[in-house]
Amino acid sequence: MYRLPLLFLLAFATLSASAQFFPEDTVVVYTTKTFYSSRIVNSHTTENIEKDVLDFRINHRFGVLSDGYKTFFGLDNATMRISFDYGITNDIMIGIGRSTYEKNLDGFVKYRFLKQIEKNGKMPISAAYVASMSMNGLDQPSGRKNYMTSRLSYGHQLIVARKFSKAFSAQLMPLLVHRNLIDSTQYKHDVLGIGVGLKQKILPSITLNLEYFYLPPNQISDQYTHPLTLGIDINTGWHTFQLHFTNATGTFEKAYLTQTSNKWKNGDIHFGFNISRYFHPRGFH
Repeated sequence: MYRLPLLFLLAFATLSASAQFFPEDTVVVYTTKTFYSSRIVNSHTTENIEKDVLDFRINHRFGVLSDGYKTFFGLDNATMRISFDYGITNDIMIGIGRSTYEKNLDGFVKYRFLKQIEKNGKMPISAAYVASMSMNGLDQPSGRKNYMTSRLSYGHQLIVARKFSKAFSAQLMPLLVHRNLIDSTQYKHDVLGIGVGLKQKILPSITLNLEYFYLPPNQISDQYTHPLTLGIDINTGWHTFQLHFTNATGTFEKAYLTQTSNKWKNGDIHFGFNISRYFHPRGFH
């Protein structure tokens, strides 16, 4: 399971080192703001927070609209995730988060190994690799022997993005999730999803976003479906506000890729918002 992602990482890191070598007198201008945030909504982007910057994030997702007036169209119910992401360097970041969904604890490491060049270079894309792990915090079922490893799942994600213009960006994001404990007589431990993310700027600080993952058949139960999210980003510099509609309940990799049971056609759609706040050790600048 782990060899393929590591080979991907080694190959692209080697490509990065060779492709981005320039004479000392060459001024290279890298593309910025391919996306406004380090996440579209659920999935990572190729954007990283800067070195020594702390990103405090709150992801809040209400119940489904189809519940109707009895729950005020889902507003009476909610799941949330609170997290802290930190820039080790400008290209390496780490994060940890806690979700009310499954009382889950998750963490990740992201390495951006390619950066799109806007001027004086020939690198047309940005690329990043994300390794993640999550732990289910719910009480274990009685009547069987439970192991700590049964709570764990892992994710490997490769993200390739391009900013096509000042207004439009797109990214491809294959994601592999490994679940330790499943009914292996029916389902697979490893689940592969192929994702696409789109950004369209409509105002200087506002973008429309789309995030979608396709799961090839015969990997998970038929009760689950493909996660689709539509949203809007409002960027104010040190804050990013994300308003979105999605059929995914959880916001970490295992949840949104392998456990999305709501369907858009049935009106089982969550309204939610994410808030991202940057803190810099030297304050505002």
